[in-house]
Amino acid sequence: MEIYFLALGTLLAGALLSVIVKDSLKLKVCSLFSFLSAVMLFLPAAAVILTDTPLRADVYMSPLLGNVSFIIDPLSAFFVIVISFMSFLGMLYANGYMKPYLDKGMNTASHCLFLMFLIASMIMVVTVQNALFFLIVWEIMSLSSFFLVIFEGEKKEVLSAGIKYLVYMHLSVIFIIAAFVLLNIHSTSLTFDDFAASVQGNAFLSNLVFFLAFVGFGIKAGFVPFHNWLPDAHPAAPTHVSAVMSGVMIKTGIYGILRMLYITGTPGKGISYLVLVIAVISALYGVLYAITQHDIKRLLAYHSIENIGIIGIGIGIGMLGLAYHHPIVALLGFTGGILHILNHSIFKELLFFAAGSAYMKTKTRNIELLGGLGKAMPYTALMFIIGSVAICGLPPFNGFISEFMIYAGMFLGIPHSDISLFLTLVFAIAALALVGTMAILCFTKASGIMFLGEPRSAAAAEVKDDVSRIMIIPMAILAFLCFFIGMFPQYFAGFVIAPASLFVNGESAMPVFRSIVSMCENLSWFFLIFLVFTAMVFLLRILLKKKIASHTTWGCGYDKANNHMQYTASSYASPFISTLKPLFKRVSHIKKPKDLFPKDAYYEQEIEDIEEAYIVKPLIKWDEKILSKFERIQSGNIQQYILYGLVFLVLAIIGMIWLG
Repeated sequence: MEIYFLALGTLLAGALLSVIVKDSLKLKVCSLFSFLSAVMLFLPAAAVILTDTPLRADVYMSPLLGNVSFIIDPLSAFFVIVISFMSFLGMLYANGYMKPYLDKGMNTASHCLFLMFLIASMIMVVTVQNALFFLIVWEIMSLSSFFLVIFEGEKKEVLSAGIKYLVYMHLSVIFIIAAFVLLNIHSTSLTFDDFAASVQGNAFLSNLVFFLAFVGFGIKAGFVPFHNWLPDAHPAAPTHVSAVMSGVMIKTGIYGILRMLYITGTPGKGISYLVLVIAVISALYGVLYAITQHDIKRLLAYHSIENIGIIGIGIGIGMLGLAYHHPIVALLGFTGGILHILNHSIFKELLFFAAGSAYMKTKTRNIELLGGLGKAMPYTALMFIIGSVAICGLPPFNGFISEFMIYAGMFLGIPHSDISLFLTLVFAIAALALVGTMAILCFTKASGIMFLGEPRSAAAAEVKDDVSRIMIIPMAILAFLCFFIGMFPQYFAGFVIAPASLFVNGESAMPVFRSIVSMCENLSWFFLIFLVFTAMVFLLRILLKKKIASHTTWGCGYDKANNHMQYTASSYASPFISTLKPLFKRVSHIKKPKDLFPKDAYYEQEIEDIEEAYIVKPLIKWDEKILSKFERIQSGNIQQYILYGLVFLVLAIIGMIWLG
């Protein structure tokens, strides 16, 4: 474990060094040190996954904490690799993305410091085995990400999103503390090993602890109905921070759920159904609201909710497999869910990077004002399209593999089901298929409106070239991984089978599992051959077309295409959205023409999150109404504040005498 602590020390050294070097070198220093740390962390983590032999170290912290255990077991090892590698790519991308801010003279010292702290705290979150120290590093992670979100805190909407995020994170930690307190009461210990021993044979305690932990960690992950912070925080943060938060940080919530499942043991049927139902709702809700968004980063944020739902479906299927004693169902559910953690981190970072590149060139996130960027930014357009195909779960890219495993788990569970499980699995299969369909609709809209057609604004028309190479390189690496995992899933099946085996003994299920992986591989090759054949047909068509004379016919007055002849994002999605009117709250902004020759008129419609509109905002207004009655207490009079303190002191003394 020495190399593990050396890697953490490297991250902290990079953070401190970035503060003292000049601004132009800060991100370069952070990139170098995060790369060194990622390499050092990969070595022990890969060894644990390959040998299935956990690494452990006990470090004496203080009289209160005592010996704090750090462990790299297969589950921790998987998350360590994902966190360290994806965070490094985010740091690499930041070198190009943050250049305009540096050119404006903005100080990025604190930004680099908190970014390195975020990476280090995420690594510790997935390795520490002491509840109190876990809460400390969890809070460091939340505070670091909060300061990263409010990087442009002079903007009112950014500060508001940051505060909202911080409130939700502290609501999350309340439920996590409640779960740990229950475990501490029954174990008289703070270590995860003792927690696991204390709940053995106590089904009620296990289910209660897991439920509290699921709510707490679910808020961090972004499950519905705990998702409201996510669509606001991700657009507010700089793009590389959004990518790390969406691709990596919210997965610490999934880690917490899996770790608590490992502690509490085989779940009950009721709690397993609950996880699956919430996951299905999250997937449907996320993709449905993603379709309605015009802000590209907000659209991607809702897709994070969707994919957290897909990961949750895999975990829910795995839990049902355990509850009903179906090892193959459990194994496929957990491996599909865990592999989707990796896959989502890859294609979601890729999509955020591509969206950030478009924003850097146009200074707008509104896809209604984009268009035609594919000609000026061909590499960015290609990367966004690859990420779009991957997130839709289409072969031959990585999203298809993990979703296929989840589908396989559900289909193989149907023949062995009672009526309740049968109906649940059929509903989940249909829901996941609908999610994939809606994702295709959403990303054909996003990629088509952004990169195809004619520019819809002066900002889009003025783009003449692509982003710098330092921003293209991390996107190219991620795009390659999307393709490589999709084409060669057998190499990554072993990567996820080790953490999945912590929850289910899959020896009897391995032949079926290998056949599923082989089927995925064959399907990917089939689709690759199909794509190559299609490309050859188009190439042949282009070559033959040169030998055919063509002339322009009369165009009936048509001159050339312009942006008024194209679909907008709203009109493209409107036929689908109009069929689901009760699920949305529409907010319209209109200025009607009043004169005979009006100078301007406009109509704009936005979709507000229905939970935000009818639950969160009314609760906030009710809270403000109550708290406003206490405003007179804050008079600003120092003498009055001293009087409050004196009254409190007298009451405290009286209370102590009374109790004594």
